[in-house]
Formats: sequence, structure tokens, C-alpha cells
Amino acid sequence: MSAAASSTISVATNPLKSLSLSSSRSSLPSASSISFPSRNQRRLILVSCTTGDGSKPTILVAEKLGDAGVKLLEDFANVDCSYNMTPEELNTKISLCDALIVRSGTKVGREVFESSRGRLKVVGRAGVGIDNVDLRAATEFGCLVVNAPTANTIAAAEHGIALLAAMARNVAQADASVKAGEWKRNKYVGVSLVGKTLAVLGFGKVGTEVARRAKGLGMRVIAHDPYAPADRAHAIGVELVGFGEALATADFISLHMPLTPATSKILNDETFAKMKKGVRIVNVARGGVIDEDALVRALDAGIVAQAALDVFTKEPPAKDSPLVQHERVTVTPHLGASTMEAQEGVAIEIAEAVVGALNGELAATAVNAPMVSAEVLTELKPYVILAEKLGRLAVQLVAGGSGVKNVKVSYTSARATDDLDTRLLRAMITKGIIEPISDVYVNLVNADFTAKQRGLRLSEERVHLDGSPENPLETITVKLGNVESKFASSLSESGEVKVEGKVKDGVPHLTKVGSFEVDVTLEGSIILCRQVDQPGMIGTVGSILGESNVNVNFMSVGRIAPRKQAIMAIGVDDQPSKETLKKIGEIPAVEEFVFLKL
Repeated sequence: MSAAASSTISVATNPLKSLSLSSSRSSLPSASSISFPSRNQRRLILVSCTTGDGSKPTILVAEKLGDAGVKLLEDFANVDCSYNMTPEELNTKISLCDALIVRSGTKVGREVFESSRGRLKVVGRAGVGIDNVDLRAATEFGCLVVNAPTANTIAAAEHGIALLAAMARNVAQADASVKAGEWKRNKYVGVSLVGKTLAVLGFGKVGTEVARRAKGLGMRVIAHDPYAPADRAHAIGVELVGFGEALATADFISLHMPLTPATSKILNDETFAKMKKGVRIVNVARGGVIDEDALVRALDAGIVAQAALDVFTKEPPAKDSPLVQHERVTVTPHLGASTMEAQEGVAIEIAEAVVGALNGELAATAVNAPMVSAEVLTELKPYVILAEKLGRLAVQLVAGGSGVKNVKVSYTSARATDDLDTRLLRAMITKGIIEPISDVYVNLVNADFTAKQRGLRLSEERVHLDGSPENPLETITVKLGNVESKFASSLSESGEVKVEGKVKDGVPHLTKVGSFEVDVTLEGSIILCRQVDQPGMIGTVGSILGESNVNVNFMSVGRIAPRKQAIMAIGVDDQPSKETLKKIGEIPAVEEFVFLKL
């Protein structure tokens, strides 16, 4: 096959344009739908919200919500405020409700959606995190999940600064001492903030506001976030640095990252060892980003001088927790969003999102994938998986600190341009690039908006091939420009991180890394090795993995020429230990390697 034509498609800055809204009425709840005009009139189903008799929908509020939010809901629907329900009571009541609003204390699992018998169409999370909502089940049952990510930004930032100052000046400890009848001024001598370096790990909304306030206190502020726009950081006098540099140079560290597989226990024994002795740590983000046992060890060893924590891995923490009881740790019971203003703001934000969703409007705060026609999903399903995994692979190949700003996606296909709708594929590539280190859930609704918000410029190119249009696509190629790579062989001749894949017999395959051709299924995880092409390499690497009980599901070698450089791509079902990976790296013929999680 040869490329006959290509076209470049720019991503729309407003994904809501050119959408038409339609709704219908019947004796049963009917669907409000967003119709994307196209050759086949495909529809995106959002929610069911109208009833044949014209009655109002019913919204169940399961946890305390601010009065302003409740009033907004009551103007639109019948509102049932039932707090402190048992799971059984919630499952019984939910079949009578069109929408459910919760905070963090109510678990919305699969059984809730099953018990709703299809009536529940919107779940609203009054806050940012949605760990307590089963997104997979929600999507499966056609239920939209929305959250309120912005209203508590200032409150969380202010609490972070409050903890920072209280920790530096031993406020909590001195207060307890005075109330115990003591007067130990010398014991509670603190440290000044002026001139100290604060590292903000996670430069999103809250991290940015913390940085603004810290600058006002005379601190030097650095930040690490692969997706933070450099111009936004520079505008407030913040320097973006790599993760390692942030750890090594900071006097204070403030955490503002989401809890994802990539950030779970990101502060651990290994990372504490890289910090400046006497560092002070503030966490108002998520408890799980710190290995709490490792933090206790770092405190006892004097690596960490003090810590101020608002969040914990398990909440509430055990009363006898060594971390909570540590004399150099200041703790609060998850008060980041607990101001009167923030509570009202969250209530209004989530109420507006739920009402809008029930009215059939596209929600910018939607956190799960909307329903797409079965015909389109069936055909594109393996390509959707391929697109997300290529995005995940590509972003993991980027060296820390360089950030991702330019993404170019190429599709090769024998189909006509108007017969290939790539919006879902583009959304999944965006999802794969952004989600691993973000708390944003990317879907067809918010993909372009999310990419633009993070300064991610994504362009698409369609290359027409001669041949049968039986399959929608031949290959998908993802290129990340203007970045440094942790695996030099992944760079194309033009200096971009490049990965390419295709679907074979319904299974996504990685077919090219940089200029090297490989062939490995995108299942489990992948080890990429650049090596000198010589006999015995496959057996040597395979033996090391076998000795560590790591199962290999696929292996492929692509080379420039015999006895020269080659790339070995190894698919593994399990994550190798650091010792196992170290052994692979110590093989004399291995020039570089990288482990990538899918």
C-alpha cells in the first residue's frame, strides 16, 4: 500500500460547537441526546430526564449539601435529602431517583446502579475526588458522573499555607504546651519562610494558588508538573523543574498531585533519601501519595524535620498511628475544603452540573465516558484500546520535567475522510497522555477542553491508502514533539518521541518505536531494550525474567541490520522487581532499557 493523500485536522477549541440538542417524550423516561451530524447520524446518549406525565425528576441528596445548592435543585426537581443512609437503604431508595448527589462518605458501587433499574441517570460528586464512585459501572449503566472540581480551590490553597506557617512556627505544639500549663519558649523556636525554597509538586489549580501565596510570603517557589504550561508558571515567578531537582533543592515541599497509580507512595524511602536534610512537608492533596511508614522513618532519621498533614491513606487514621502521634507532625482532619464559602460554592457547582446534565446539556465536569452508538463502538473498540495505550506508552517515554505540549497523530486508512470519525480515538489518545499523572478523567465530552486547558496542542493527519476499506484503520502513530526521552531509541529522525501501532486479529499491537520496527501485543506491560544484535540475547533476558517468576507473553526484536543495533520489545504479565530490571540493565550488550506500564 502507498499513501495517496493526507489531510491535517485541527482540534476544535470548543468541542460543543456544531452539536444539536434533541429530546423526546413518551410514557416512559426518554433520552435527551446529543446528535453529531454525520453520514450515519451517530448519536451520543447522555441522560434520560423527562417523564411522560410532565412530572419533575427526583434528586436524592445523600450527604449534607449547602443551602444554596439545595435551593437550586428544588427549583428544578423533587429533592429528597436523606443523610446517613445504610448501603441497603440507599439501594432501596435509588430506584425512585433520577439523580444522586454524594460527597466522599457514600460509596456508589455497582449494586447502586443495579438497584436503580436504569432510572439513575446522573451521579454528582460534591467535590473533586471520585474514588467512591464506580465509574466503570456508571458508564455501563448509562449514568453520567459529574464532579465539582473548582469551588474549593482557594480553600484548599489557604489551608495548605496555614499548615505551612503553623508547621514552621510550631503553632500546634506550642498551643498544646501552653494549655498544659507549660511555658517553653526555647523548645518551640521555629524557622522563617522568607528566602526558603518551596517545591510545589503538582501545579494545577490548588498548586498554583499555593505558589501565589508563598511568593507573597517571600519564598522562592519551584514546581514540578509535566503538564504545567511554562508561561503560566513564569507569569507568577515560578520555575518549573524536574522531579529530582525539586526533591534535592527544596526546604519545604507542598503536595498537590492526584492519587493515581503513578503517584501512589511517590514519597517513599527512596525519594526521602534524595531530599535535603531538614526538609518540611505539607500534604493537603491525597493521603496515598506518601508512604506513611517511610515518612515516620524519615522523621526519626532527621531527613524530614517536620510534616503537616490534612489527608491520610486511611481516614480517619488509627488513634495510635505513629505518624499522627509523632511530636514533629501537625495534623488536621481533612479540612482542605472546609470553609463556609467553599461549602456553598461546591454545593452550587454540583447542583448546576446535575441540573444541566438532567436537562441534556454536555457537562464540562463529566468524569466518565458517555454512551456511543453500539455500531461505532463495536467497530472501533480495538482501535480505541490501541489509541489509549499508545498515548500511555508515549508519555512514559518522556523524561521527567520536559513536559508534553505538542502531539501529532497520524491515521492511515483506505476509507474516505468522511467515513472515519476520529473524535473518540483522539479523546482516548488524550486520555492516555493526561490521565496517568492527573486527576482529570478524560472522555469524548471533555477531551479537547482538557487538552487545551493544559496547553496540549494535538493535531491529526489522515493518510489515505490504496486498498480495501474493510478495516477502519491500518495504523495509528503518536508523536510527541519538543520533549526529551528517557529511551533515546524512541526518538524519530526528526527528534520526536514516536510510537506506532495497529490492530491484528482484534488485538492491539505495538509495531514501531522510533525508527525500529517491533511487534508486541499491548497487554500487561512492556520492557524495551536497545542492545547490540548478537546471539543469545533473547535467552539471556528471558532467563532473568523467568528466574524472577515474571511471565513473558510476547517478545519481538527489530534491528537496523544484522550484528548492529536492535530493539527488543518484551511483553510481561507482571511488574518485574527493581532488582530484576537492574540485572537486565547490567547485561553488557544492553545499551538502554525502559519499563512501561500499560
